[in-house]
Amino acid sequence: MGMDINKLKGILRKQSDSPTGGDITIERRRGGMEKTAFPVSDDIQVETVEVAGLPAEWIKAPEVDTSKAVLYLHGGGYIMGSLNTHRALMGEISRAANAVVLGLEYRLAPESPYPIAVNDGVAGYKWLIESSFKPENTAIAGDSAGGGLTLATLVDLKKEGVELPGVAVCLSPWSDLTCSHETYQTRAEEDPMIQQAGIADMAGIYLQGADATLDTASPNFADLTGLPSLLIQVGDSEVLLGDSQDLHKKALDCGVDSTLEVWDEMIHVWQAFHPMLDEGKKAIVRIGEFLQEKWPN
Repeated sequence: MGMDINKLKGILRKQSDSPTGGDITIERRRGGMEKTAFPVSDDIQVETVEVAGLPAEWIKAPEVDTSKAVLYLHGGGYIMGSLNTHRALMGEISRAANAVVLGLEYRLAPESPYPIAVNDGVAGYKWLIESSFKPENTAIAGDSAGGGLTLATLVDLKKEGVELPGVAVCLSPWSDLTCSHETYQTRAEEDPMIQQAGIADMAGIYLQGADATLDTASPNFADLTGLPSLLIQVGDSEVLLGDSQDLHKKALDCGVDSTLEVWDEMIHVWQAFHPMLDEGKKAIVRIGEFLQEKWPN
């Protein structure tokens, strides 16, 4: 029996009472996120690899289909997060999807501002295809900023005329860097992790003056026509709920086969809490089912 979501919310609220925004350095934010990383399951194989000059890892659950691959782009507001913070989640996605996962350590702001992360996502996907994976047997997935980056990468690949993957998955995507949706207010009391001022600060660090409505900064403003089947998972207790709702509507309007799942009472990227949260495990199983449904047999 996993932890009750309300207990987890209480724990996270206590943690979020510490200084945020301009009161805490990026180095401390990064270090804090690293300390909260869950360990990867013992049966998950991890192999270090260099991808387009970037650190990366092949992550494989036992006996997976090595002809299927997921490029995973981690969250962290474009300023933090790493292979380490998301290795456990990637391992369970590999298990659920019966596929290998390629975790990419794309470059972070402020050292590497927009659009460098997008360029890295594009380079990572091209490397995957050049490594003999068929596009229809691949996926791009990510959470939070990595969810937005998943869509931004697809939009940029489409512009270049690159054959797109067969499917994409976004977990609690941050896909509108204007940070202006009404759910920043309507879900503020329910969300124990994100508040508008803090995330707007991260947007500024990443964009460094670039227009937040550019299509590869905020994919909610992009032409999504021609993108692959899309699964969006978001919690009903997140301030980012509106981003997912708008993204889903935009995708449908552009003719994309989009599926939106709003999980009752769930928090931002609850899937990452799978070691303690039953709903996290169930959401990962659903991700695996979706990927296998959309990939060719």
